[in-house]
Amino acid sequence: MTAAAQQIVDGTPPPVGPAAGVGDPIALAEAEAFLYREARLADGWELEAWEALWTDDATYYVPVDDTQDPRSHMSIIFDNRNRIATRIKQLQTGKRHSQRPLSRLCRSVTNVEVLGQEGGDTVVTSVVQVLESRDRGSTWWVGRVTHRLRRVDGELRMAGKKVVLVDSDRALPSMSFLL
Repeated sequence: MTAAAQQIVDGTPPPVGPAAGVGDPIALAEAEAFLYREARLADGWELEAWEALWTDDATYYVPVDDTQDPRSHMSIIFDNRNRIATRIKQLQTGKRHSQRPLSRLCRSVTNVEVLGQEGGDTVVTSVVQVLESRDRGSTWWVGRVTHRLRRVDGELRMAGKKVVLVDSDRALPSMSFLL
């Protein structure tokens, strides 16, 4: 884990400024607009457009315990770019019984902060609240999200997304949508 990533786990922001690393810093307003767009695409099941937001080296991580290394401990989700594409293809088949009919989703993204630079990426945190409505009832999914955003060919992309759910230490219902 990089020093900047460890600082996020510890709750202290990574360094900002020239010593923080190379890359094109992203302003708060631009980061917020990106996160709102990502939420809209995921809620609307616009999976191809959502998938296009990722970089080729991206990771998507939902830990059980965010103090542990995902390479050696259980995770709810720990996907690389290929696994993200596979997950989307599975959802698009219409044969994912856990998503027949599709969940109705509505997420709220709040408390957005730009923490600084990590290498060429801008580290952005936020709080997400997702209401999932299904025949079985409604479920709230709430957590703190850390995005690593990167400019690729002039467009913002996600190089990483980590969602630490408030209830990650409890038994969770099936989460078969994109968080």
